[in-house]
Amino acid sequence: MEIKELGEFGLIERLTKDINPSNQSTVKGIGDDAAVLHYSDKETLVASHMFMEGIQFDLTYIDMQHLAYKCAMITMSNIFAMNGKPNQLIISIGLGKRFKVEDLDQFYKGLKAACGKWSVDIIGGDTTSSYTGLAINMTCIGEAAKNEIVYRNGAKPTDIICVSGDLGSAYMGLQILEREKTVFYQQVEEYNKKLKAAQEAGNTAAIKSLNAEREVIFNFQPDFAGKEYLIDRQLKPEAPGNILAQLRDSHIHPTAMIDISDGLASDLKHICKDSKCGCRIYEDKIPIDYQTAATCEEFNMNLTTAALNGGEDYELLFTIPISEHAKIEKMENIRQIGYITEQQLGEYIITRDGNEFKLLAQGWQEE
Repeated sequence: MEIKELGEFGLIERLTKDINPSNQSTVKGIGDDAAVLHYSDKETLVASHMFMEGIQFDLTYIDMQHLAYKCAMITMSNIFAMNGKPNQLIISIGLGKRFKVEDLDQFYKGLKAACGKWSVDIIGGDTTSSYTGLAINMTCIGEAAKNEIVYRNGAKPTDIICVSGDLGSAYMGLQILEREKTVFYQQVEEYNKKLKAAQEAGNTAAIKSLNAEREVIFNFQPDFAGKEYLIDRQLKPEAPGNILAQLRDSHIHPTAMIDISDGLASDLKHICKDSKCGCRIYEDKIPIDYQTAATCEEFNMNLTTAALNGGEDYELLFTIPISEHAKIEKMENIRQIGYITEQQLGEYIITRDGNEFKLLAQGWQEE
């Protein structure tokens, strides 16, 4: 169905008819000129993300449902990284003419799944036309008690550096998807060359044969057997709310925290800069999944480089007082990877053979 058949208001009604607020702070959600929120005794946290087709995502290998889920989780992750609770989400979308109503149905299916997981209310947004591909903006609003908020600038010397989950898996998932995309486009290019030659020669038998070949090419399904975890980490990241719950249950309050979006090295350097400190991390302590290690070997890539600089892991990187060491050691899915030092001692990684190298940030940067 063409979007113009419904019109703006018809489209909004279709996409949001079953959305009902679940948070007390949501006084009025979708349905008026603006949403109405009420936060009385807590601080309000706000995080916004812009996602542009061809820059932050590629529709060659991510569908609209997974795209919405991923964008929502990324945006909510920033609220969790402040030790907060996400409550509301605002979504604005710029659409080209190639998108149909059914595409937006799938988008909102993924959006509702992500928001439902963390009881986040979808409270509004906007849609507009786009001549440069799909554009998505999401803003997440959350809350936290004033004394519970964790900033990047609270790390102190002797604090332990911790990370949740494992690192580098999302990056290696991207490498697999990019490889399969290259194979697909190579097949398409070869097909177009053969078709052009057959048409110029007037060879109807060859053209008929190529039509069957075309069906095979455009129904291309990559084989991701044994790499499912990496693909999921790239296409369906999870916001780290469960890690915060673990920390609260153990009465651990981080001194500094950030979500790992640009890579461990880059994001740890953010903490060091804002906290005016240095760090030491150990190469052999960085958590890496078996599939990540195997795929790095397959691609002839350095495993540590992928873990340090790959990005898009959306795990929590945080520091805790050394007195909390015993508590953290007992917790699942959290690893202690190093410690904070005085600023003048710099930022270094200690390799498996005991050598020290300056920690370099080579993560994602906008051109």
